Amino acid sequence: MNFSRPGAIDLSALKQPAARPAAAQGSGDASGSSYAVDIDETTFQSVALEASMSYVVVLGLWSSRSPQSGAFNDLIGSVVDSYGGQIMLARVDVDASPQIAQALQAQGVPYVAGLVKGQPVPLFQGTVDEAEMRRYFDELVRIAAENGLTGRAQPTGAAPDAGEQEEPEDPRFAAAEEAFMASDFDTAVAEYEKLRVQYPADVEVAERLARVKWLSRTHGADLQAARAAAADRPDDIDAQMLVADLDISGGHVDDAFDRLIGLVRATSGDDRERVRGRLLELFTVVGIADPSVMTARRALATALF
Repeated sequence: MNFSRPGAIDLSALKQPAARPAAAQGSGDASGSSYAVDIDETTFQSVALEASMSYVVVLGLWSSRSPQSGAFNDLIGSVVDSYGGQIMLARVDVDASPQIAQALQAQGVPYVAGLVKGQPVPLFQGTVDEAEMRRYFDELVRIAAENGLTGRAQPTGAAPDAGEQEEPEDPRFAAAEEAFMASDFDTAVAEYEKLRVQYPADVEVAERLARVKWLSRTHGADLQAARAAAADRPDDIDAQMLVADLDISGGHVDDAFDRLIGLVRATSGDDRERVRGRLLELFTVVGIADPSVMTARRALATALF
């Protein structure tokens, strides 16, 4: 099993924040799973991607025209349930949401991939038996834990047990999160900036601020147009940084870091500091424990000195 980063996957076109629909909160009827939701292209951002910042999400692509993939949902749902909230299953009917299948480069269904802090991790295509599926999921949970992702989902449509109440959302983040869910990125960033001033040593505040700033920059951006602009204007710092942002969205983490480190080498003064700041911000988005971040930090130090 290869759990390296998916070099060719690009989810940036799907990362369009949408109001969280009530139906997406828990529509696990198809497989009977207690930890499953049905998503589409309009709810990918607000449901699957956002959830993957707190706990592991498994994307299960299937087709309503395929009895094989439909039946496979039952097995995935049963296995996911056994993890007790460590994993949430997000089911995607590719007939209704072909763009998600295209972004994941799925050649057929069933197709299963993980989401860890917004980063896609291809798992398997086609059917596998329960033992093999558990091996994939065990490794996915391990990778997530190594990157500090240890939260648990709540059963869909169910309230937390009285003796094991879900930890309430930190009220400090309420205004920022409300703005973010309304796609008001400027307000969300401003609210997190206020919190950063109040709590300069709070890692979660820094992570949330970096993530919202990154999502605001990639929201609505056209990847092909951005790449063309960067190719036509190699000295345009903003054009190069936008491609780096989009590369992070698509899982091309090393490409993004290499691009910005090259800019650090090629610039000086305020321009160099601006690029360095963007690179540090993306380190936070990806996760400081990520091997790519550790490698890029060493390369950045060499480029600076």
